[in-house]
Amino acid sequence: MRSSLQLLLRSGLALALSCPLAGQTASFSLQPAAAVTGEGVHLAQLVAADADAKLPHLRVADAPAVGQSLLLTRDQVAALLQKSAPELVPTNWTGSAQVRVTRRTRQLGESELKELLTNALQREHVRQRGELELAFPRAWSPVTVPDEPFTLRLLDVPASGVSGNLIVRFELRGPRETFGPWSVVTQARVWREVLVTTAPLKRGQPLTEADAARERRDVLTLRDTLETLPRVETELELTENLPAGVPLTARSFRIRPLVFRGQTLEALVQDGALQISTKVEVLEDGLPGQLVRVRNSQSRREFRGKVHNENTILIQL
Repeated sequence: MRSSLQLLLRSGLALALSCPLAGQTASFSLQPAAAVTGEGVHLAQLVAADADAKLPHLRVADAPAVGQSLLLTRDQVAALLQKSAPELVPTNWTGSAQVRVTRRTRQLGESELKELLTNALQREHVRQRGELELAFPRAWSPVTVPDEPFTLRLLDVPASGVSGNLIVRFELRGPRETFGPWSVVTQARVWREVLVTTAPLKRGQPLTEADAARERRDVLTLRDTLETLPRVETELELTENLPAGVPLTARSFRIRPLVFRGQTLEALVQDGALQISTKVEVLEDGLPGQLVRVRNSQSRREFRGKVHNENTILIQL
């Protein structure tokens, strides 16, 4: 008990008197118990004064750790006051012979933990990919935490990031203390509205907006999903067969070329102010404005030309 008192006496005791009390005496009633926060133990939490005395906002000790308690007798409280606020002299003690000081605590349940974990993983890992949803395959046993503000800090997440099944280690951090760590097994889903096919689609057929609709899907295991179709000068065409109800990805289609390999088209060859028209064979598919290889039908010489439209290639010498 002596070591506890010495620890209290060495602690940073701060006096903030709400009004002058010099020369006043007081009658204190010691409470049997007091519940405090991590900010510390204050006089007004330990005693009740008579009606004529106004208690100062006086910090008398450090708060005990969560799950532990601190016992203070009347003499110990009086000794702390004699050193910290000698002008406040209790002349009469009533109430309990000692006060047991504990921390204010509450239970951290599954729903609150799930919300804290979801917010942290969403902010640090999922970000804009979609809306994270977590489920606990095993029930979480509530743990005792201080009844005061704290934040959840992720300690260990798999290197691959959030997946369908993962184990997350975390701790809780308050203004002055850290609690944990704990581990929890979670199942995750990431929801986002994406385009899915409305009917079976065949490879090579044009893809239109009527062929897809937006639905909310779990995209955690999907890649390159789309929320809208790109706007292009030509058509989109399927690169694979797709059944109805599957998400469209960027690999499912391509922009339909404007010119195709093997076509014979008109080529405009420009050399300064000189312009010559000739026939060329297209050697590769090409989009509007794209450079493609072509071959002169007579000389068999190869050039690179820009696709102007479905009938014309522009060649600069």
